[in-house]
Amino acid sequence: MKILWLCNIEIPIISENRHTAINSSGGWLDWISKQIINNKEYHLTVCYPKNELIDGRQENFKYYSFIESTGTDKFFENIIRKEKPDIIHIWGTEFAHSYDMVKAAAKFGMKNKIIISIQGLVSVYTKHYCAFLPDKVCRSYSFKDKVKSRSIYKEQKSFENRGINEIKAIRGVDYVIGRTDWDYACTKQMNSDVNYFFCNETLRDSFYKQEWNLNNCKRHSIFLSQSSYPIKGFHLALEAFITVLQQYPDAHLYTTGSDIFTIPFWRLTSYQKHLSKIIIENDIKTKVSFLGNLSEQEMCDQYKKSHVFVSASSIENSPNSIGEAMLLGVPVISSDVGGVKNLMEHEKEGFIYQADAPYMLAFYINKIFSDDELVLKFSKNEKEHARFTHDRKVNLDNLINIYTIVLN
Repeated sequence: MKILWLCNIEIPIISENRHTAINSSGGWLDWISKQIINNKEYHLTVCYPKNELIDGRQENFKYYSFIESTGTDKFFENIIRKEKPDIIHIWGTEFAHSYDMVKAAAKFGMKNKIIISIQGLVSVYTKHYCAFLPDKVCRSYSFKDKVKSRSIYKEQKSFENRGINEIKAIRGVDYVIGRTDWDYACTKQMNSDVNYFFCNETLRDSFYKQEWNLNNCKRHSIFLSQSSYPIKGFHLALEAFITVLQQYPDAHLYTTGSDIFTIPFWRLTSYQKHLSKIIIENDIKTKVSFLGNLSEQEMCDQYKKSHVFVSASSIENSPNSIGEAMLLGVPVISSDVGGVKNLMEHEKEGFIYQADAPYMLAFYINKIFSDDELVLKFSKNEKEHARFTHDRKVNLDNLINIYTIVLN
């Protein structure tokens, strides 16, 4: 079987082949790609965006990079003509190149051989982009925003515009792969005739090999894996954190990304300025840490150091960050958005709270901090659930079975 993947980033196996730095955010595709390549019955070709044209191969594996442009569909036509794939698998619809691949495949009469895996859906995310921020914040401009002519509302509009091609892509295929009630509902509303396959996601390798331990974590530490734009809800987490500090003054909040207090003011986005304002006005600068960009192992280590993991997003599908925390056994608190309820059960495996109610997030953080017995119960239950959800062999077998059904 000849399989063509379209990915949004350079996946690790390509970086390894090229002896370049590995993009840790693509690690969840690493194990699957290697298992497919290890089976000589399959030939895998991967296309991905980059700022330069690259191609390479090793035995039954090839890869081609492309530069995002209006001519991307022509590039894909050449790849399809050259590689003659049996199946085309598009991982995600967030960018215009996904629709370009759909158009290219259609020219070869392959509409019924294309599969789209739903990741996030920007056409839906745009409705939740501002994440309960005040209107004046969404309209405000930092110096950097003025130079680049953007604001939070303009970023929201960008999601909306990208969503136009996303909807066209989903309407242009016969098959999608999803894993939550949320992505099923959304894709069926975009294309009522689409055939929906269920397949859970496999996570990054390190998270299958390690475990969180209450005795080894930093007590009263909170970890959010992203904070760079409003959807991730870091401003809401800060509001909850301020309440938590009243009961636990030694608490500390950690997140990834650049330290907004070391960035020159003229390079801050309006959202970063808003976060800075909250932190400074509440005098919690020494209690909030930005950890920079973490590798896969560094991320795993940070989860294990944390007393609780929080996902405060205004919208998600099935966030891998929650899956990774659950697989390790880190106590999880998540906003009730998207497909989160398909990942974890409230009060059995963690806590789920109303997304625009940071006071409830604070309440649940305090419960985690005060009740070790509850924490150990959550940790045990969530690990069992996550090992089922993210079972690598089962998920790989399901994916190959989907390929076989579509091919036949």
